[in-house]
Amino acid sequence: MNGADTPASVAPPPGGPRFTALPPLALYVHVPWCIRKCPYCDFNSHEARGTPDEAAYVDALLADLESALPGVWGRSVGSVFIGGGTPSLFAPAAIELLLAGVRARLPLVPGAEVTLEANPGTFERERFAGYFAAGVNRLSLGVQSFSPRHLAALGRVHGADEARRAAEAALSIFGSVNLDLMFALPGQTLAECEADVAAALAFGTPHLSFYQLTIEPNTRFHSDPPPRLPDHDLAADMQELVAARLAGAGYRRYEVSAYAKPGHECAHNLNYWRFGDYLGIGAGAHAKVSSADRIVREVRFKQPKQYLASVAAGDAVMERREVPRDEIGFEFMLNALRLAEGVPAALFTERTGHPLALVAARLAQGVRRGLIDADPTRIVATATGQRFLNATLEMFLPDADPRQRTGGGAVAVIDVVR
Repeated sequence: MNGADTPASVAPPPGGPRFTALPPLALYVHVPWCIRKCPYCDFNSHEARGTPDEAAYVDALLADLESALPGVWGRSVGSVFIGGGTPSLFAPAAIELLLAGVRARLPLVPGAEVTLEANPGTFERERFAGYFAAGVNRLSLGVQSFSPRHLAALGRVHGADEARRAAEAALSIFGSVNLDLMFALPGQTLAECEADVAAALAFGTPHLSFYQLTIEPNTRFHSDPPPRLPDHDLAADMQELVAARLAGAGYRRYEVSAYAKPGHECAHNLNYWRFGDYLGIGAGAHAKVSSADRIVREVRFKQPKQYLASVAAGDAVMERREVPRDEIGFEFMLNALRLAEGVPAALFTERTGHPLALVAARLAQGVRRGLIDADPTRIVATATGQRFLNATLEMFLPDADPRQRTGGGAVAVIDVVR
């Protein structure tokens, strides 16, 4: 049976989507271990106690992928992203085994982007070269700052010199490199933020990501906040400085926190933001897969031991749910409105399987409030809508009545999306 077909024994959901063509497909692979859990991190990461059994985990990943294949028969993968945790804890041989197993099970489009996240604290030039030989063609390096003081405040395991050496090696080996940095750090001044921007620009990497430090629940910083966090006004000044300096250096801000030289946008993340489909394998991985008449979201078991056991038992999925009609507008906008240029209006129907009329009243309300651009051929936030992204997105929540929502608090937001 083709994965795009609906079994005859399963009735299509009432009011469900109707696709004429399925969205593009990507693959996310989660490696949950790290050297040390950073105090600001709310991702599914776990400090490695000893050396993880790489072979056993890769076997589990490929078994997990095997179980997901019936839902995507006949579809090709446009990008692969190996995230974490710290995937660069794994040896190149393990990554090579993983990618060979993926290619044996799923066709990758020619020239598919294959990204691996790396921590400068695990840097060895031979290791980076090994990842490249294994089939990784893009490296995303978690630098966060070039300041020793701020790296210490963030609990990072690497130093500023390690970050510089790792960035130089990554560029010489991969060429396609992203540097992740943060701003609004504890005790950071505007001049110190500018110094980080200048240091990042000196490498000339084709892609840079700048995220504002946010204090998230279930993190050490949430229970024990760091002192001297920049206030809202200073953080906003830092964001404007980052955007201006990067624009002046030839980088285009194509998403809330992502900047790229022309042609070097992250294909994998663009697929997320354009509401494409993605398989997710590994502990805690999320997936979104469309079929002819439904969109299904899945979450894998989060704890590594539980994930390994569940794969062995035949089903790694902790939660599986169909996205209902009344939530699809918010889910689409949550992604699409992050993009500086937005998306063509026709993409809503292409990627959700629902007519644009489903969100027409809310879009009109956004236009009246100055949050959504009036161009009927595109769905894009205005400069005000980008600045107050939370307020813009609230209009599309399932319980938000567009006839009654005429104001309300607006909170500037810089979300973290990898």
